[in-house]
Amino acid sequence: MIGTKIIELEEVAIRFSGDSGDGMQLTGALFSDTSALFGNDISTFPDYPSEIRAPQGTIGGISGFQVQFGKGRITTPGDFAHVLVAMNPAAVKANANFMRPGGTIFYDVDSFTQKNFDKAKLKTGDPFEECNLQDYFKVAVPITSMTREALKDLDIDNKSILRSKNMFALGLICWVFSRPLDYIENFIKRKFAKSPVVVETNLRVLHAGWNYGLTLEHLTPRYVVHPAEIEKGTYRNINGNLATAWGLLTASKKAGLDLFIGSYPITPATEILQALADRKDLGVKSFQAEDEIAGICTAIGASFAGKLAVTTTSGPGFALKSEALGLSVMAELPLVVVNVQRGGPSTGLPTKTEQSDLLQTLYGRNGESPLVVIAASTPSDCFHYAFTAAKIALERMVPVVLLTDGFLGNGSEPWKIPVFSELPSITPRIATDPATFKPYLRDEKTLAREWAFPGMDGYQHRIGGLEKDAAGNVSHDPMNHQRMTDIRETKVNRVVDMIPDIEVDGDQQGDLLVVGWGGTFGYVDGAVRELKDKGVKIGLAHFNYIRPLPANTKEVFSRFKKIVVCELNLGQFAGYLRDKVPGFTYHQYNKVQGLPFTMQELVENFEKLLEEK
Repeated sequence: MIGTKIIELEEVAIRFSGDSGDGMQLTGALFSDTSALFGNDISTFPDYPSEIRAPQGTIGGISGFQVQFGKGRITTPGDFAHVLVAMNPAAVKANANFMRPGGTIFYDVDSFTQKNFDKAKLKTGDPFEECNLQDYFKVAVPITSMTREALKDLDIDNKSILRSKNMFALGLICWVFSRPLDYIENFIKRKFAKSPVVVETNLRVLHAGWNYGLTLEHLTPRYVVHPAEIEKGTYRNINGNLATAWGLLTASKKAGLDLFIGSYPITPATEILQALADRKDLGVKSFQAEDEIAGICTAIGASFAGKLAVTTTSGPGFALKSEALGLSVMAELPLVVVNVQRGGPSTGLPTKTEQSDLLQTLYGRNGESPLVVIAASTPSDCFHYAFTAAKIALERMVPVVLLTDGFLGNGSEPWKIPVFSELPSITPRIATDPATFKPYLRDEKTLAREWAFPGMDGYQHRIGGLEKDAAGNVSHDPMNHQRMTDIRETKVNRVVDMIPDIEVDGDQQGDLLVVGWGGTFGYVDGAVRELKDKGVKIGLAHFNYIRPLPANTKEVFSRFKKIVVCELNLGQFAGYLRDKVPGFTYHQYNKVQGLPFTMQELVENFEKLLEEK
């Protein structure tokens, strides 16, 4: 170690990239978890192809995982990577535009063959020059041959040898960034406990990568990113889908109700179903339906039977659920629908992120069909908003849609585990007096009806998709339909008393108010902070409650000279605001590329907008 140059950094973004079979998602996740346990704040962005196994060595088959970690507040995985770990030429080409100028590229030199150049559709034998990466620090590492060398005395096939080369890259990068190997070693031992040879293979290659780093002392320095100063508590690294599942599960315990989830697997929401299906020990009843319609219909049935009912999906599946969602509105049953948005329309971009389901969520049903819509902002706060969605549904007898997205669902960050006793109470609107019970007898303040379900003696009533009168009888009376429609609309609007006012980060009044919603928070927040540090009078109003909007929305908007709405669609929230909060000029910044914003593009757009008169 003598003579090794050590450089201290505030934050670093690393991108692991290779074929979809190279294990880049696992490599990135293990490095992220190691950094989180080390004490760094982190944010991750898994990026993988929609095809299960695209042709090896091609651009379409590249799978990537980016993590940014640091000693300060980290809100995004980083606009551009300081370090790229490329397992083949296609990984270099695919990520050339996502590299920070002057960054470092570690690449598997064994894969840089004419055959792989052809697969990546490179015209020359030098991908770095062809991709305009001449001024980057490049480290050629014989990852494949060194992996073979580490395993030469083990009786295993070539496929198994190549499958473990991601551990070599992981070990090397852990050495470069001074990450301990303890957590990774323990993970391997637990994960492959039933196969000692797999444990031995991965540990050998992991340490081979670490040890190879020692031979690079003359080529590259070691980097140190010190732990972050964070609030005391118990933390774990968590992704948005798992946080959503745990938020729903916690709500069921607070409400004293079993949780039922009826869902059909769909990317990128399936992990929520899987996570909840694992918790039969906590009273979860899960049902993997044969299609999306069956998924929501079984959830509505479970709600009718007195359970905390949940169904999960993504955009195309949400469209299929629309008719049954209207049934839950008419029946006024509590239901939570989680839509982990992805690129559309139709099958679209199944593994990429987008925010283009907002208008479908707000209006995509027949008739006047109001419901509550909320959106999570970060992977960890998916827990809070899933919990809140369940609380609103159960206390106000209304369907609630929680919008997350692929970026939040797959991305991860440290999460301070809350104390159960400190979480808000949840009091379902369960009927208590059969003598006075009527199916649509309502609380005067909230307009929520009482909830009675099979097995409760004396509470028999009719329910379904046909319009009812206050006594629960089917009614085709015109004035009754007007009255009940108005009540359902007003009931949703009165949920405003359960939600907090919108708070402005940054300046409370000034030249520009940036408006965002949902999963774009980290990027717009970072861009606003950067401009504020330059002296710009700028604030951020980031919305989690979409319908109804916070009560002070208009007052907040009135404090700024200009408003710009940033979203990963063509302007759906901006259009909604023009309808619900008229009287303002809403500028827009939109992106529909299956990718999150970058802070750089946001800053440039905000500066341009501020210069305009």
